Amino acid sequence: MLSRRNLIKNLSAIPVLGGLFGGALPLQSGLAAPATTASRNVLKELGLRTFINAAGTYTAMTGSLMEDDVVETIQASSKEFVMLDDVQTKVGEKIAALTHAESAVVTAGCFSAMTLGLAGVLTGMDQKKVEQLPHLEGTDMKSEVIAQKAHNIGYSHALTNTGCTIIQVETLEEAEKAINSKTALLWFLNIQSDKGQVQHQEWVALGKKHNIPTMIDIAADVPPVENLWKFNDMGFDLVCVSGGKAMRGPQSAGILMGKKQYIAAARLSMPPRGSTIGRGMKVNKEEILGMYVALDKFVALDHLKEWKMLEDRVTVIANAVKGIKGVTVETYAPALGNHTPSMRVLWEPGKINLTTKSLQENLRNGNPSIEVVGEPNGISMTAWMLKPGQDKIVAARLKEELTKAAV
Repeated sequence: MLSRRNLIKNLSAIPVLGGLFGGALPLQSGLAAPATTASRNVLKELGLRTFINAAGTYTAMTGSLMEDDVVETIQASSKEFVMLDDVQTKVGEKIAALTHAESAVVTAGCFSAMTLGLAGVLTGMDQKKVEQLPHLEGTDMKSEVIAQKAHNIGYSHALTNTGCTIIQVETLEEAEKAINSKTALLWFLNIQSDKGQVQHQEWVALGKKHNIPTMIDIAADVPPVENLWKFNDMGFDLVCVSGGKAMRGPQSAGILMGKKQYIAAARLSMPPRGSTIGRGMKVNKEEILGMYVALDKFVALDHLKEWKMLEDRVTVIANAVKGIKGVTVETYAPALGNHTPSMRVLWEPGKINLTTKSLQENLRNGNPSIEVVGEPNGISMTAWMLKPGQDKIVAARLKEELTKAAV
């Protein structure tokens, strides 16, 4: 695996990009420079609340925090001009190699990856069709996407942005009957795979049987790291994933990967091209390069060591509160989505005079501010967005609040 600090250096040596960032100031020299402190603390200046994130990689909480290598790449690449398509092409080749895909492109998050992927399926390389989206009426473009009813939970809006209609099914037989001349795509939502009756391999096989492309949304479904190539290996034609969650890439970045023909067609609806439904889904060169560095670093990570570290942090918090009378602590790891060591804290109302909302507010309004997830009968949290030492802070504050509320 390439050293993250040498990634841009290696990219800049590729002939198509030439001197990638020009000859006056090589990017690698920027990466080698020591980090500088910002002259202004704009967060403090604007009075914005910062907090310890014990909740997870929620978009509302600005996802995850980028690693230093990613930030250095973004800062260094911001100093030079380069052709946007060249960056996408070369980075896409590297991402595809890491993920066992034929091709890949960095998108403006997972949601836009879905829209652009379907756009590529609908238009192929026909520029006239690209400019017609999302107006499918009066064209020979297909207009229906088949999805399991249990998978249609809102994110499918990314697909209807193309002008397509979602056709809901529940069984494999229903899906086969729903296929017709208008069917453009079979879409699968991985995080809901335990809710639907048709599983991954059956969905892929159905698509291959009828020569209809299949797409899977795995937005928050790494770790495990193997998911980055599992579904490409399985035969899905398009795979969409968020970049600003576990991989700690730019929060506004995602990856669309899969078959070369569909990625090439999807790029016709992306910037820098105009007159397309994807024009507003702009990803700058800094985000593209930062996403690549984040992905490469994530793939190279010692995931067993990382898991043990997160388990230890959860244990610190759990041990601090599980001895409080009336409090129950459960440790677990979600099977689908956000698969990391997590914990749930429940309490008996007659023994702990506290509501979920009041505990959340007490933690939020404390110093430092802490965010956790509210549940019907308690709270849940994860350790994977905690900085070193913050597990002890969360443990102390949680113990303090539950102890104060003990009857």
